[in-house]
Amino acid sequence: MSGLTISSPAEGVVEVELDNGTDNLLTIAMCEELTELLLHPPAGAHVLRLWANGPAFCLGRERAGTTPAALHAETQVLVGLQRALRRTPLVTVAEVQGDAAGFGVGLLAACDVAVAAAEARFWFPEIGIGLAPALVLAWLPKVVGERQAFWLTATGEKITAARAAELGLLNAVVSGPDDLSKDVDERVAALRERDPRLHTEIREMLQAGRGLDEDQALELSVDRLVVGSLRRLGQLPGTT
Repeated sequence: MSGLTISSPAEGVVEVELDNGTDNLLTIAMCEELTELLLHPPAGAHVLRLWANGPAFCLGRERAGTTPAALHAETQVLVGLQRALRRTPLVTVAEVQGDAAGFGVGLLAACDVAVAAAEARFWFPEIGIGLAPALVLAWLPKVVGERQAFWLTATGEKITAARAAELGLLNAVVSGPDDLSKDVDERVAALRERDPRLHTEIREMLQAGRGLDEDQALELSVDRLVVGSLRRLGQLPGTT
């Protein structure tokens, strides 16, 4: 048992359940399986809904490597999953019913949409084991800013779901499990009403704009808007 259950697509939705003990730690095998799904989704899939079974959403990852080679290989798998979450053609939605820590926070933060129950807490525990979280610091400052990223990783402070939403780690916070499921159901339904191709274009634009200043991003938008408008008018090959 890998600790990961992947459903067949149903009405364009693939559900992924994390179920690996009380802490729901991600193993390297689970990361590899999820990466493969993200990069090569089944035909007809549009939305990936990620949720967890148990009290915690995901409290990080299992640390198996002890040699330089093993640690390097392990880290490459983790980096590969983070990249896959940003490059996948699927729209990713995280349903966060409980606490998330370390790589677990990175998992939900890399999703396009993340909603959490109010009682969930979020933190980066690496400082407690004498480790500066290099992978976390590759993305966290871009989401919450350098000042907040320093504080969260330098202290390991646990923050509430409400605070996580304020910092941009979540889209929304709901009161309990029933409300969480209902909220995510509604968000998935709203996404499914729209053209998957347009969602892919939006995600690509967001990705392309991350390394640009405002003027560069505006210049890039010109060609993309022209192409999008021509496609909408049916004036590009293969469109009607």
